[in-house]
Amino acid sequence: GRVVVEGGRIVADDGRVDAASVVDLTGHWLVPGFVDLHVHGGGGASFSAGTAEEALRVIAAHRAHGTTTMVASTVTGALDDLAAQAGALSELVEQGDLAGLHFEGPFLAAGRRGAHEPALLRDPDRAAVGTLLGAARGTARMLTLAPELPGGIDAVRLLRDHGVIAAVGHTDATYETTRQAVDAGATVATHLFNAMPPLGHRAPGPVAALLEDERVTVELINDGTHLHPSALGLAFRAAGPDRVAFVTDAMAAAGMGDGTYPLGPLRVEVSGGVARLAEGGAIAGSTLTLDRALRRAVTVDGLPVTDAVRALSTTPARLLGLADRVGSVEVGRNADLVVLDADFEVAGVMRGGAWLSGPPRPRPDLSPPRSR
Repeated sequence: GRVVVEGGRIVADDGRVDAASVVDLTGHWLVPGFVDLHVHGGGGASFSAGTAEEALRVIAAHRAHGTTTMVASTVTGALDDLAAQAGALSELVEQGDLAGLHFEGPFLAAGRRGAHEPALLRDPDRAAVGTLLGAARGTARMLTLAPELPGGIDAVRLLRDHGVIAAVGHTDATYETTRQAVDAGATVATHLFNAMPPLGHRAPGPVAALLEDERVTVELINDGTHLHPSALGLAFRAAGPDRVAFVTDAMAAAGMGDGTYPLGPLRVEVSGGVARLAEGGAIAGSTLTLDRALRRAVTVDGLPVTDAVRALSTTPARLLGLADRVGSVEVGRNADLVVLDADFEVAGVMRGGAWLSGPPRPRPDLSPPRSR
C-alpha cells in the first residue's frame, strides 16, 4: 500500500508522486497517531503545574512515543487552583497543542480516591461544576465524577447539556446508580476496574453496568500493573474494540526514570517504573506511554494489531468527536502517523505532515539472490 501526504493531510493517490519524496517503510507498520484521553504528565513535567512551559514538555514527551493527540488531565485541587490551571491550559487547546481538558476530581468518592488529596474532595454541586466549565472557556472535554455523591446524577446531566463527556470513576456507586448515571448521559468509564468496587456476583457494581452498556466507552491502563491480562481480555470480550480506549493515566515520570515526582499537591515515589504515593503507597497514575500499551497488547495480551490500534487511536478519536480528523489512515484525515518496526518499537512519528522523529530507513535486504 501507499499513503500520500500533502499539505498536512492524507490525500488521494493520483499516481504522480515524485520518487524523491517517497519514504520506503518496508518491514514496518504504519498506524494512525495515538490519541490519549487521560494523561496527567510526562517528561518530568505535569499539566497540574498550570504553565505552558510544563504542559509543552508533557506534550513533547508523549509525542515522541507516538501520541499525536492528547487531552490534558488535572488532579484534585482547590477549585480556584483548578480554574487557574484550566485557564492556562485552554490557551494550548485553542492553539492546537491539546485536544481539550479533562478534570479528574475533585468530585470523587473518598473511599476510592486513590492518589487524590482527601481534604480537597467535594460534592459535585452545579455551582462547583459550572466554575470549572467556565474557567475552561469551552475547552473542557471530560470530567470524572462519582455519581453516587449528592448532586452526582444532576451533574452528569449538566455536563451532557454542555457537550462535556461525563465519566464515571473513583466511585463506590452501585450497579443501579451507575445505570442511572449512564441513562443521564455518562459515556465513559475512567480506568475501568481501578478505583471502583470489584465485580461481584451478587453486587455487580459499576464494572458490570459500564461494560454491558453499548453507550459507554471504557478506559483501560495496559501497563501490566493496573490490570491483569485476564481482566483486559474480559473487558475486550465484553465491550469489544470499538468501546475500549487505551489510556496512560501517566504522571510526570512517564518517559523518565525512577525517583520522586509531584502529582498535584501529593508526592509520588517511582520504583521499577511503578508510581505510588510516598504516603500510603497507593498506585498514583502510571509511567506508561501508549506505544508500550500497544506493544504489550500485541505481544503479551495477544490482541490483533488492528484491535489494539483501534483502542489506541480510532475509538478515542471518535469519542472526542475528532474522527473526521484523526484516528485513522484515510483520505482527508490529518497526516498524524506512527511508524513501528517489526518489534512494535516507534521508528518514526509524523504530526500534521511533518516528521517529529524519523523517518526510518528500511532494513537492507541481505538475503542471497534467488536463482532463476
